[in-house]
This record gives sequence, C-alpha cells and structure tokens, in this order.
Amino acid sequence: MFNENCSKMSNNERLRSLRFIHEIALGCLRMVPRIQSEEVSNLVSSVTPYDFKCQAQYSLYAKQPKFEENLRMRLLTDFGGLLDHLIQYHSDDATAIKIALKIYSLPAMYYGNFEKSTNKLLKEFNQLKYAFKTKLCGPKQHPRFVIVQRLAVQLELFSVSNFRTLTKIDQQVIWKLFELSINRYSEVRRQAQTNLFEMLGHFFFSYQVILDRIVDLLNQTNDVDHDQLKGCLYILLGNDANFLPVKHSWVIVEKLWPSIASTKHATKLSTQNLLNSIIYQMCQRYHTMAIVEDTNEIARKVAVDLWRSLDEHDLEFYNRICKERNDANIHSYQNVVEKLTSLFYTDQLTCRQQVTAITFIMFLFQKQVQIPLSCIRMTVEFLIHENQNIRKAAERCVSALCRIQKPPIIYLKKSLHEILYHVKKPCPGEDCCCPGDRDDNLWITINDYKPAETQAEWEQTCFLDKCFHGYYKWPKIIKYPMNKRERYVKGAMPEHVSVVYDRFMDKSFLTKSVQYWIMDEEDNRINFDIHRFRIFKGLFRNFGSDLIPLFFEQLNMLIHEKSNSKREGSQRVAAEIVAGMIRGSKYWTLEMLDQLWEKLIALLTEVCQNLSPETLQYWGACFKFGMEDLDPRRMHRLIEFIHTLIKDQTIVNTFLETSRWFLVLKLTNFEWRVPAIWCTINEYAKEMLDHPYKAVREHIANILSVSLSFDVKLPNGQATRHPDANRFIDTIRERLHQAIEIYEKKPLANIIGHTVEIDQEARKALNFIETVIQFHTRIFMWCLQPMKSAIIRIFPYLCELESIASSESLTTSRMYVAMTYLHPPFLQALIEQLEQVCKNTKWHARRAAMEFVQSMVFYNFFNARVYTKQLRELVLKCLSDEQLEVRTVASVTLAGFYQCGYIQVNQEDFTQFHTMSKTNYFSKVSGKKVVSTGKLIKRHGGILGLCAIVLSSPYDISNYVPDALMLLCEHSHDPDLIQKSIKKTLTEFRRTHHDSWHEHREKFTDDQLVILADVLISPNYYA
Repeated sequence: MFNENCSKMSNNERLRSLRFIHEIALGCLRMVPRIQSEEVSNLVSSVTPYDFKCQAQYSLYAKQPKFEENLRMRLLTDFGGLLDHLIQYHSDDATAIKIALKIYSLPAMYYGNFEKSTNKLLKEFNQLKYAFKTKLCGPKQHPRFVIVQRLAVQLELFSVSNFRTLTKIDQQVIWKLFELSINRYSEVRRQAQTNLFEMLGHFFFSYQVILDRIVDLLNQTNDVDHDQLKGCLYILLGNDANFLPVKHSWVIVEKLWPSIASTKHATKLSTQNLLNSIIYQMCQRYHTMAIVEDTNEIARKVAVDLWRSLDEHDLEFYNRICKERNDANIHSYQNVVEKLTSLFYTDQLTCRQQVTAITFIMFLFQKQVQIPLSCIRMTVEFLIHENQNIRKAAERCVSALCRIQKPPIIYLKKSLHEILYHVKKPCPGEDCCCPGDRDDNLWITINDYKPAETQAEWEQTCFLDKCFHGYYKWPKIIKYPMNKRERYVKGAMPEHVSVVYDRFMDKSFLTKSVQYWIMDEEDNRINFDIHRFRIFKGLFRNFGSDLIPLFFEQLNMLIHEKSNSKREGSQRVAAEIVAGMIRGSKYWTLEMLDQLWEKLIALLTEVCQNLSPETLQYWGACFKFGMEDLDPRRMHRLIEFIHTLIKDQTIVNTFLETSRWFLVLKLTNFEWRVPAIWCTINEYAKEMLDHPYKAVREHIANILSVSLSFDVKLPNGQATRHPDANRFIDTIRERLHQAIEIYEKKPLANIIGHTVEIDQEARKALNFIETVIQFHTRIFMWCLQPMKSAIIRIFPYLCELESIASSESLTTSRMYVAMTYLHPPFLQALIEQLEQVCKNTKWHARRAAMEFVQSMVFYNFFNARVYTKQLRELVLKCLSDEQLEVRTVASVTLAGFYQCGYIQVNQEDFTQFHTMSKTNYFSKVSGKKVVSTGKLIKRHGGILGLCAIVLSSPYDISNYVPDALMLLCEHSHDPDLIQKSIKKTLTEFRRTHHDSWHEHREKFTDDQLVILADVLISPNYYA
C-alpha cells in the first residue's frame, strides 16, 4: 500500500486494506506508548501545571510487548504520505480517504477508548443509577452492581484524560488536519474537520496553533480559493464543544474579530450564510471576559489549601505572571477596539460588515478599562446613521456606555433602631418577626409618608426600593443608598463623558435622533424600546437637569404631532423619554425634582386627555418602567397624579375611561406598600360595577381584584391596611341578590308597537351581574389566597345566575373555586351551600351545582374523603330530580365518582337502582291507566344509576357491569325518555370496549352475550 503498487490497487482492495489497518490500530495502540516529543511552550502562562502527573496505562498482557520502533510514529509518517498520495491521484475514492484520516488521527490521541463512547457509558450509568435509586436506603446508598458500574466508568474517564498536553508531533498532526480541512474536496474537508475538532477538544489550548493560519486566510488581499475560505469558516463555526471566536483569550479576540468583521471574500451565498451563523453563535455564546484578572486573599488561601503552600519565589513568579497577563489583556483589548473602530474610517465596509463590526464593539463594552475616545465618538454618532440595524446596535452601545459612566453611589448602613428613631417610631422587640402589616414597617408605606420640605430632610430619608424589605422581618443592619449622588458638571467632566454630553446638548443632533427614533420599527411593529429607555435614564442620571430644556422642547413637539404616519411613533418616543426622566431623576435634589414634576404633571395630564388605542400601550409601559423597583415614597408625586386619575369623574368617552383605569393598574409595581391607594381605588371602583359600558366594567373588575389581592392570611401575621376581601364580597353579595330580584321582576326589553324599550333598572342590574362574574374570575387570577369565606357565601348566587346570564365565563368562574385547594372548613361550608342550592326552585342552579361537585372532588380528592357520605346522598337525591337535565348531570357525576374510586360500587347502590328501575309508572285515575310523572322520574333515576355503574368502567368490566347491562336491556321498550338514556349508555359502552372485546366478553355468560348482542345490533339502538 505504501509503495509504487498503491496506484495499481483497485478501490475495493485499497479500502479492504485500510479497514484491516484501522481495526489493527484500534486493537494494538492501547499497548503502544506515547511518542516522545517536546511540549509546545507559551500556550498559556500558569504557576500550576495543567496536566496530570499520573497517567492511566493498562496492559492487556502479563509482559509489556516490545516493538523495534514506535508504531504511532510509523503510522503518522506512512499515513501522512498516503493521504497526500490519495488526495493527489485518487481524489474520487472518498471512502478510503475518510478511513485514512481516521487512522492518521489515532496515534495522537487514542489510548484504548474514545471520549464519545465514555460519555455514552456515563449517560447509561446515570440512567441506571436513577432507575435503581431507593430513597428508603438514604443518599448514595446504591446496589453493589451500580457501584461496580460507577468504578468502571470512572476508570474510563481517567483513561480518556491521558496526555492532554500538546507536543510538537501533535502540533504537526493538527496542522496537517487543518490543511486537509480546507481542501478543495468537500468530503475530505468534512472528515478532516471532524478529526480536527476531536484533536482540539482533547489537547489543552491547542486551538492557538491554528489561529494565525485562520487569520491569514481571512485577511488575504488577493483572490482566495472559495473552498479554502469555506473550510476556514466551518472551522470557525466548530461544534458544540469548540467555538473559537468566544474562547476566553484576549489574544484570540484581538486577532480574530477584526478579521471576521472585515473579510471581503465571502461573496457567495454559502459563505455569507456561514458568516451569519458564526455571528449568531457569537451573540448566543459570548460572555464578557475579565480584562484585569485578580484574586482576593480568600481565594488564594483556598487554592493553597487545595494544592500546596507557596514560598516567596513562587509568589513573586505568580505576581509577575499575573501582571504580564493583565498588561497583555489590556493591550489586546485596546487594540481590538481601535481596530474595529478604524474599520469604519479606513476600509470600504459593506453594510453587513458595518453591522457586524458595531455588534462586536457592543460586546466589548465594559468598565475595567477605559474605552477609547474614538470608539465612544463613533457609537454616539451612529445614533443618526442612515442604516436602521447600525442605529439599533449603537443604541445598545450608548445604553451600556451610560451605565459604565454612572457616578458612584454612596451607601449607608444603619440599624432599624436608628432609622425608626429618626422617623420617631417605636422600635419593635427582638422577638417580633411576624410577616405582614406591623407598626415597624408602616414608615416604608405611602400611608405614613410626609414629603420632605428641605434638602437635608430629603437626603436623610431612608428609601428602600425593593418590595421585600420589611415585609417578613428586618435585617440586623440595613444597607441603603444615600439619597444623594454625584453628577457630572459641565466644564469639569472627563473627556470620555463630555463626548456624550456635548452631542446630546446639540439641538440639531437631538432633533435628528428623535426623527430617526420615530421611524424605527421592528418586524413592522412599533414597540416600547427598552434600550432607548435606558439611554434616557442614563443621561438624566449622569447629567441631571441640564438636558431637560432640550428634551421638553422635543416632548412638546412629539405629543402634538398631527401627522397620522408619525403620531404613533412620536407618542412611543415621548413615553420612552418620560420613563427615562422619571427613573433617571431618582437621586436628584429636591429643587430639581419639584421643577421637573411641575412640567411633567402638566405634560402627563395633556397626554391622558388625548390617548388613543394605538398609544395607550406605550404610556402604560412608561408608567410601568418609570415606577419599577422604586420606593413609593420617592414616587409620591406620580402616585398623587394617578390618584387624580382615580377621582376624575369627567367622562369624555369610553376609551379614556378605560385608559385611566389601565394606567392606574400600573401601581401593582408597588405591591403592598401603597395600601391607602388601594383602599381609595376600592371605594371608587365598587360604585362603578354597573357602569353602562362593558369595556369599563371589565377594567373595574380587574382593578378591584388587584386591590383585594394583598388581603392575605399569614402564619402569625396579618394584613390589616388593605381592603378587606370578605367584607367587600359580602357587600357585593347583598347587591347581587337585589340585582337578581330586579332582573327577574322587570323584563329587560318591552315591545310597544314597533319600538323596543330597554328598562334601565333591569339593564343596570344585568350590568352589575356581568361585572360580578368578571370580578369573581379575576380574583382567582390575581390573589395569592383567593379562597375566602365570603366566596363560599356568594357561591349559591353564581349557580343561580345560570338561568340569567349563562356563559362560559360564569362556568369558568365556578370552576376556579373547584380548582382551588380547599381546606376542611371551606369544604364543609361549601358542601352545605351545595345542599341548599340543590333545594333551589331553579333547575339551572341545581344542574350547575352538580357539575361543580364533580370538579371539586377531582381537584380536592384527598381532603374531600371525609365528606363521601354527604356528597353521595346529594348526588343520589339529584338522580330523582324532577328536571331531566339535573338527573342527567347527576348520573355523569356519579359515574365519575365510581370511576375514580371516590365512591365504591356496592350491593346497596345496585339494589337501590334495581328497585327504582322496577317502579311501575302507571297508575289508575277514574279507571283509566295513565303515566304517573313522579313514578316515571323515579324509574328513570334508577336507570340513570345503572347507567352510571356501566359508564364507570370504560376500559374494563367490573363485577356489577354485566348485571347492570342486563337490567338496562330489560327496559329497551320503556318510554322514550328512558330509551334515550339506555341507547346513549350502550353506544358509549360499545365504543369504549370494542378494541378489547375479545377479553371483556369472558366476563359475560352465553345468555348475557346473546341478549347484549341482540340489543346492540337492533336498528332502534345502534345505527
């Protein structure tokens, strides 16, 4: 094979020989030692070695075999030449080249097993361990064979970790595989890339040896072979384990990223798609790398404990390596940023390349090292670039830049006693740790807040922005930011900060930026842009009120925009700016805040008076992001403005009415810390439950449910400041009772001649009923503890409403009660209410109660066990109800109880149904034989009970099913009412038992089968 006869061999002969050699190599290379070669140095500087001192070597024989030469080296030499020969003279023999490539890569990294097979063994072991896990034996107590399997897997893993350091020979193999990976033949490239990725994954830091070659290919100015470039891009794309562009090395970033961004040879669609895939993977997998790598004393101590103690020489060596690495990282970082920035000024980049370059710059923004001024200027200028994608990337860059330039915050640490002493509140005892409303957390709510009158009072106020502070308990020491922050002052700010300041102080730049922001759309949709909001927030936080005049000038133009094509975009940008102002003014002085809010209140008032369906979502997002993670006492001015929206009784149109309640709902950001506002909302909203417009009523139901959501019962705690849910629902219940009476007494519509008059009182009653249904549904969506005793008391009315306002929402409203976890006191009270409902004169209510019972038991199966007797009697009673619909639903409910095992089918039930089904429904009146309705109902109830027994076994045959079926067959000629029930049951029985009838028929006698077949095939009962 390796001489002049190679060219004379047929493809089949060559393939057969290569397969023999491949199998022989797999068998013997485990005995062959590694090739002795010099390690590749300077891959990475480290104090500790990154290879194992101990190597796992297993011999298959008692005596180690001796070879005249190292077979690994022989394979590398011979197959390296063979690959060159095959590619040059036999390029069509793809299968042989693939096997030759496999053999060529074996000597460098194969020592008895492959990493893929070891990982497969590990996966199988984990499945085995999980399958035989026994919790009764305690943690890590596995059967003996599982432990043996674990030892075998561990040995394999140890073996795979052999020889991970890169030597000169391994380097030559990687170079060879790289050249084959960019070969002109796709099959050769594909197999070589697979082997190359395995090599790169096996040897530590080996990817560095191919970096320069990749960069040379990407940076070539002459025409590059398309196949070479394509192979190079596939190597960059790598696989799940090897993705070169995001390796944690600033040297790689410095060399590779500018080359990827500026490569000019990806002209074909396939290479462009590869570049897009690489950039997409970078966006998904890149994590910000540290530039200055440092460790604290605690980490050093732990490292010493794990390894060994270091003498002074080792420490000096470590410090020198650390300093050199940090200096090199800083140098590489500055170089890559400047290179990417210079691409926009020196090279003629395409639009796609510009987007790629600005995206890479966005990834590189961090605060450890100062960002070059040229980069800052460029990203700010790109806010008014004509390309939308570049503008979007620039917005993210400037957003990050504003955060990087954020002035430091001054934090204070005080005990709760000090804070309460300052606000003149008593300090609680040490044992006080009850959750909920307490005297010691009243001061952080809006209820007890008196706005500061002087700057000194403002700065001394302790604001806690996170809602969890103080709800459960207080920490020993409370750390909070001082209500004062440094801001950059014109003429005294650093140059890299003044670049941003000067551009946004330029009226023409700001105007042009705003015009571009108005036109920006994503997927033909205009959405509130979180990145622009962060830009505005950062600008007002960093530069204070200097930008306010210019931005308010723009705001006035935006909210008064008359052009239909620009109006929606203008309102969105205005909402983003206002949200940024609110959040950015968090640490402003009291005087600055008063001036700002004087202007903002006037602007927001005008905005709320001119809202439209297209712009409402933007201003809702403005309020949401403006109040997010802020102490409500900071936002007392905005809360007061929302309070005016609540009290505003001026109804211009339905939409504005719903809009103000939509904006009020954004107060949920403050959760439990605005109880007075929730009480006010509750008082105003409950008077509008019968509002004439449906859209308004839906918002009222929603806001009322939110206002009651904070009334929760806590262990050893209380919630006393918020609206009382039980009291409110009881009030609603009384009004609901009156509304039902009004609606039943007065017809909704009166027809007089050719006109239809709507009774206004009945209309208001129906509006109220619909709103209560909506409210009842929403309270289960919003409340953490929706189940209240008042919900049980209002439940009978929800059943009674079935005859007035039957709808899917009403059914859903009742089902929410059934789906809730019901404690025994609630269950007992609810069952008592159900018993009363089943005595109601309205059959719709009785049917609704029966439907509810089944769902309630299914969702509360275990804690409803003790009420089996009560519910059984209730269902059996409804089986004899005078209304057909109630009896039918009761039968379905009983079948469900039998099927799930809540009630067991017993001889008593079977006998009772049998007796009822034999009831003679004829009676003599004046000597004539007539049908007695009461007796017919009783007979039908017995039939429905037997149907429930049959339907309770849909996929098997229980003991009572054959006899029940025979009894049903006996009544095949009963009145039409009974016939329909029997027909429906038998049809369902046949459908569910058809597939396994050859097994189920064994439970019947021959006579029973004949009777059953006769009924089932009768044209009257099965068609």
